[in-house]
Amino acid sequence: YFTDVKDSVKKDGTRVFVDGKLIGYHKDGEKLASSLRELRRSNKIHRHIGISIHIPEQEGATKRLYVNCNAGRVLRTLIVIKDGKSTLTPDLLDKILKKLLSWEDLIRMGVIELIDANEEENCFITFDDKHVKKHTHAEIFPSAILGAGASIIPYPEHNQSPRNTYESAMAKQSLGFSTPMMNTSTYVRQHAMLYPQTAIVTTRAMGLLGLEKRPAGQNCVVAVLPFDGYNIEDAIVLSKSAVERGLGRTLFYRIYESESKQYPGGMRDNFEIPNADDNLRGYKGEKSYRLLEEDGIVASESSVSGGDILIGKTSPPRFMEEYRELESSGPYRRDTSIGVRPSETGVVDTIILTQSSEGGKMFKVRIRDMRLPEIGDKFASRHGQKGVVGLLAKAEDLPYTADGISPDVLINPHAFPSRMTVGMMMESITGKAAAMRGKKVDASAFVGEKVDEVMSVMKDAGFKYSGKEIMYDGRTGKQFPVEVFIGVVYYQKLHHMVADKIHARARGQVQMLTKQPTEGRARGGGLRFGEMERDCIIAYGASMILKDRLLDESDKSDIFVCERCGLVAYHDVKQRRFYCRVCDKKGKVSSVSVAYAFKLLIQEMSCLNIAPRLLIKERV
Repeated sequence: YFTDVKDSVKKDGTRVFVDGKLIGYHKDGEKLASSLRELRRSNKIHRHIGISIHIPEQEGATKRLYVNCNAGRVLRTLIVIKDGKSTLTPDLLDKILKKLLSWEDLIRMGVIELIDANEEENCFITFDDKHVKKHTHAEIFPSAILGAGASIIPYPEHNQSPRNTYESAMAKQSLGFSTPMMNTSTYVRQHAMLYPQTAIVTTRAMGLLGLEKRPAGQNCVVAVLPFDGYNIEDAIVLSKSAVERGLGRTLFYRIYESESKQYPGGMRDNFEIPNADDNLRGYKGEKSYRLLEEDGIVASESSVSGGDILIGKTSPPRFMEEYRELESSGPYRRDTSIGVRPSETGVVDTIILTQSSEGGKMFKVRIRDMRLPEIGDKFASRHGQKGVVGLLAKAEDLPYTADGISPDVLINPHAFPSRMTVGMMMESITGKAAAMRGKKVDASAFVGEKVDEVMSVMKDAGFKYSGKEIMYDGRTGKQFPVEVFIGVVYYQKLHHMVADKIHARARGQVQMLTKQPTEGRARGGGLRFGEMERDCIIAYGASMILKDRLLDESDKSDIFVCERCGLVAYHDVKQRRFYCRVCDKKGKVSSVSVAYAFKLLIQEMSCLNIAPRLLIKERV
């Protein structure tokens, strides 16, 4: 390839790739890259083309110029800087404010440039007004370097970076008012906060993301104070009175659906109230169908709980062979009704009758459940300070300030030292000041309002500059010997609620293969007693508990073993005797209690021509 290219150009020049394919060499790759970028800025080539040059650190390695035109590259907008000066001049800014220039005009003029991830490696970007000659681009706004999740954090530059990362993930789990089409939405699972509030300590990105119109949290009065150990290990204490007034109150919606399918032979599913007769299989009992109306669908606004049938439906047999089995008594039908999940309760909110994609009748029933915060529900501030509710305390038992203000949330002081979330302290102070002055505080990254300026409002209102106040114990009326840090912090309720996770079981289903309890809450499974739990019981010497958990209440099984050869024997039912295939009548067979999983292991090893032998002794 490229036999006409000089060896010196191949060695010292730059390889040029277009969409990953080598198209040639150039003796001065940096000049070529610069020329291509100028062509892009002057609209001679497409604005979405990415131009990046790779100059390797190793001596003698070939430089590479990549021109990417392919789809799927994420582009970000930057202001072009030439000779240390921004191309976005005061004159242009004035025209933008007067709406004489649009965003499209700025891109066409080469003031704004679209850069992909590869080209960004060649850029030297500043995020403030201090341009130097080395800079190639400037951020449009300093917090534009942050993603959607991180840009809602107030004063993020004052937090340890992992905390900002945690909040970026948790912000997606917060409950708010997700859509104005809530009443007609057909999402299978949906949450809605009943009294959402806009944050009084906000960022500019929150407005752009629509969190001013559809917020996902509430402003809480938060005191940093222990409370009888109920808020240790990141737990939080909530005011019961605040909860009764609507703090953290959400609605949970779930849609159950069923369609009527057409089968070969002219048979189809029927929506009806199943009747208990000999030709119906899977009948669930009269109590389960008590809420159904004549059409087989539950009545609107009915209170339902686990096991109640919402959509009554019967279906023909699965296979044609099943017809022939019962030809004398006539073909039977299966009960395929849809019921509420075992662990859920609620009220029938909406019933939708529609058509499936195949043209069959389809019913959708939406269940509504009001969720009040309870012990075990997860809350988080916007600084990665997450915690579960440890106690719902009466307002009269909570500490109060000299003005009679009782906090909504109590968090433990140990949440701060190692995590260094100073941004949360700043939010608490500025939140209190924002409440005093009746105006929101802008806490955007790098350019937010200075805390010193905001804190002067508190001083004028008669509050301490530090955000601390004298507080009194609500139970004794005595003053605390120290001042307490108290302010206003925006808290998010997350979708991890204890009502969706709580699970216990005594007896229930077992797996077909291993005869051990099934796994998971949805299948009514058992709780895993793992290796580490086993080791603790062994270390403690509680052998009867070990036997009870891992054998008696799990998968106890009796097998027959030949005492002479140690191989597994069996019971011949016809001859009414125990029989060993190796020893025949010479062996003595005994019954041994083992875990079914162990029996399965022996059988699987036997399949591989490995014969495990069990040495049996008399039980002591």
